[in-house]
Amino acid sequence: MKIFMIADDSPVIRKVAKRIIEDLGFVVVEAADGLQAQAMCADNMPDGILIDWDMPGMDGLELVQWLGAYPKADKLKILFCTSEVNVPLLTRAKRAGAGGFLLKPFNRQMIAKKFGEVGLLEEPPVAA
Repeated sequence: MKIFMIADDSPVIRKVAKRIIEDLGFVVVEAADGLQAQAMCADNMPDGILIDWDMPGMDGLELVQWLGAYPKADKLKILFCTSEVNVPLLTRAKRAGAGGFLLKPFNRQMIAKKFGEVGLLEEPPVAA
């Protein structure tokens, strides 16, 4: 079974995303900030990660940059999550290794579509 990490400082976002992602067949682990996510990834790299842009300790872009340079993250699927379209930030995240972007607020269909685009889902999800 695939492991997916949600790195977001909002407990509400983590709860909503966790419910959706578990329904897609993943085991979900949570990190409340970038530093916690970094430590958890160094210990046990997930298959995919949803990274919030604005987190305490280490922001999302810094985490994407660290993961992009970390040898054990070479197969990691990274989705960068933000509540606003900031083209320069999204461009930097893409260059650092983000494979896709997810805008808040999101729903099950949006997450499933992004998971398919980055190769986390092998077959299209059934509509709920």
